[in-house]
Amino acid sequence: MYDICCIGHITSDKIVTSKTVMHMAGGTAFYFSHALSNLDVSYLLVTALAESELPYVTALRDKGIEVRVQASTHTVYFENIYADDQDHRTQNVLQQADPFTLEALSAVNAKIFHLGPLLANDISTELIKTLAAKGRVSLDAQGYLRKVENKKVHAVDWPDKKEALQYVAILKADVAEMEVLTGYREVSKGVKLLTEWGVKEVVITDGSKGSTIYNEGIFYNIPAYQPKNVVDATGCGDTYMAGYLYCRVKGAGLQEAGQFAAAMAGLKTASPGPFTGTKDDVLYFLNKNPF
Repeated sequence: MYDICCIGHITSDKIVTSKTVMHMAGGTAFYFSHALSNLDVSYLLVTALAESELPYVTALRDKGIEVRVQASTHTVYFENIYADDQDHRTQNVLQQADPFTLEALSAVNAKIFHLGPLLANDISTELIKTLAAKGRVSLDAQGYLRKVENKKVHAVDWPDKKEALQYVAILKADVAEMEVLTGYREVSKGVKLLTEWGVKEVVITDGSKGSTIYNEGIFYNIPAYQPKNVVDATGCGDTYMAGYLYCRVKGAGLQEAGQFAAAMAGLKTASPGPFTGTKDDVLYFLNKNPF
């Protein structure tokens, strides 16, 4: 039994900012796994990618991360183009991978399953139901709200949301994704509708404006913790959820978990690539920027 199991594709990413162009591995699976790699938690990554990208898996295993690989014809290939403020990006999808199967996860057991679909067909509603019978399901909604047309990513609603969200214990979305899901831009209204659909715990992020957690009728307002210089915001949401779920599986309360998660995500933006720090690094950064 693992504490946390993440299910998601590792991607090949091209990251374009006003200052640089970088090529690296990416996706929820990549950023989430790195963020947990130095924390005291029992963790498994289940991913799918083409044989040509297996060195990405080797690099994760070299860091002590346990990885199970489902074979895929292709690896997801994203192009992320960021505006100067790093809160906004344009995405192109140049290649897609095979969806995850029930068979690949039949023998996996965890307290929390964190699902990081990148595109709408990555993880089926049937798979969500199956995992919910074994542990708590945490879901990053972003992939279900992405439609690819002519390699461009467009925001769309999730047709199966009301069926699937009944089985989701923890839902993470940013404000724009919440609006697509619920029709509400106002966080207080959007999160309440999501809980009416069955979600127990809602995490809404809003970039440099902070985040909001909603559970059992209570709002927890979490500030953003930012370094002096923001270098790379790619993977911030995944890093946030790694810190959040780490704290939750260890028994932390919602406010404490949210603040740790926000500090971890903020610290990640100070350098390119995934978060590579420790729990002590996060706590030091958090204490330097008290709520």
